[in-house]
Amino acid sequence: MLTDGPLDVLTGDYLAELTLLILGRDRLADPGRGYARTHLRQLEQCLGLAHERGVRIVTNAGGLNPAGLAERIRQLAGRLGLPTRVAHVEGDDLSHRPGGWGEGVLTANAYLGGFGIAACLQADADVVVTGRVTDAALVSGPAAAHFGWTPDDHDQLAGAVVAGHLLECGTQATGGNYAFFTDHDPALLRRPGFPLAEIHADGSSVLTKHPGTGGTVTVGTATAQLLYETTGPRYAGPDVTARLDTVRLRQEGPDRVRVEGVRGEAPPPTLKAGLTRLGGWRNEVVFVLTGLDIEAKADLVQAQMGDALAAAGPREVRWELARTDHADAATEETASALLRLVVRDPEPEKVGRVSGAAVELALAGYPGFHLTAPPGKGSPYGVFEAVPVERDQVSHTAVLPDGTRLTVTDPARTRALAPAREPAPPAPLPPGATRRLPLGTVAGARSGDKGGSANIGVWVRDQRAYRWLVHTLTVERLRELLPETAGLPLTRYALPALNAVNFHIEGLLGEGAAAQARFDPQAKGLGEWLRARHVDLPETLLAPRAPTTEVPQ
Repeated sequence: MLTDGPLDVLTGDYLAELTLLILGRDRLADPGRGYARTHLRQLEQCLGLAHERGVRIVTNAGGLNPAGLAERIRQLAGRLGLPTRVAHVEGDDLSHRPGGWGEGVLTANAYLGGFGIAACLQADADVVVTGRVTDAALVSGPAAAHFGWTPDDHDQLAGAVVAGHLLECGTQATGGNYAFFTDHDPALLRRPGFPLAEIHADGSSVLTKHPGTGGTVTVGTATAQLLYETTGPRYAGPDVTARLDTVRLRQEGPDRVRVEGVRGEAPPPTLKAGLTRLGGWRNEVVFVLTGLDIEAKADLVQAQMGDALAAAGPREVRWELARTDHADAATEETASALLRLVVRDPEPEKVGRVSGAAVELALAGYPGFHLTAPPGKGSPYGVFEAVPVERDQVSHTAVLPDGTRLTVTDPARTRALAPAREPAPPAPLPPGATRRLPLGTVAGARSGDKGGSANIGVWVRDQRAYRWLVHTLTVERLRELLPETAGLPLTRYALPALNAVNFHIEGLLGEGAAAQARFDPQAKGLGEWLRARHVDLPETLLAPRAPTTEVPQ
């Protein structure tokens, strides 16, 4: 990003929910840690170049110890002979809240907004490191500093929040993880370039990338990222609630998508806080079942393991048979299925006994018995939980380059978060001939995790296809296509401006990604599974497509 073209601010997002658990364990081993040490190694390579080009750096790599990382950066700049002004943002750490959080909580952090970052930049900081801020705050903060926005500039802030959301996952906005990737030259997607946003004073922006870099920026790639890890039309943050149902995307030229029309509302009266704790111990054994009688082999090993599991007594036992085998296969691997056993318990000894018991069956089990890995003692797993906290419990503080501590005041106006009114659907397509094909023939999808819940954003390329999608892909139909959602609270949100619907599936991921309660613990492939399910597609949607906003490269 520093060498391929001009920049004002370079941002870096280091803090997934799982990352905070990892940093919490790191801090237990050494109280002076708790930040992303990879960031220091990266700065060794590029801090001088950023200084030379006048690019400011804003990251949340401070994790649980932003003050510690800021000091290490000062030391690094001194060794490199660079006059770097370093500031940091703190106050998100709530681990020492009076009354505590209950047993086992390892980290507790409020999600802060962008005005602490803005204060640091307005004090001429060259580098700003934060703890837990929202991902979008890394962009909205610099934008607020540059344009002088105030907390009441809701539409402008909302536009910058949308730009931040588009940038936060890097190359996912430039063709990475993109459902319609086969529309583009594979050579173009081999190494996608990182996205950048040109932000304007009214909050509108252009999503683009540096010329000559790989990947592609289209309305489609922007739509996919915009739907990622969101729920309803109201996208709430500490500074503003952005209305995703007002976002307008327009292809302005090759690799340039204009993002405009975003409306903002006052933020909620409370802040979101993320709690992580060690949930217990987990062990996994994967049995390889090859050739004939796969179901009978699976039944035999489950029966043989029954006594060992009863003796060990783990709190949770889960079996899953993945039929990856093919009939008359040309290779042994493609003739094999995988039977996965997962056990969990608060006590490591109970999960550690299981893999040993599995190995003892090697000469007494089903024909062709073997495992994918040697036995292990198990490993700890974590749990993530999101809870609301009152704003007066959080002291959002900008520590400026000269050491001055500046308290960031709460917004004067707040608005309780409420569901947005469902827009009236367009008229359905007239009846006609259909063909049984995968949903992904006409629809893209992007899925992800938020704590123990998952979302799937599904979009189509034009309004005609949306008329079919919004009437067809209902909550009831999604439950039929994805049986794992049975019994779980499931909500659909229509986003006609994006030709999209977004589903929020509560509890699908158990206690969150760190708990690894599911084969795909972060629901990354959930949307692709949905696209692979067969539905009755109108033949009128299968005709050769006229040119669309997917600008050819």
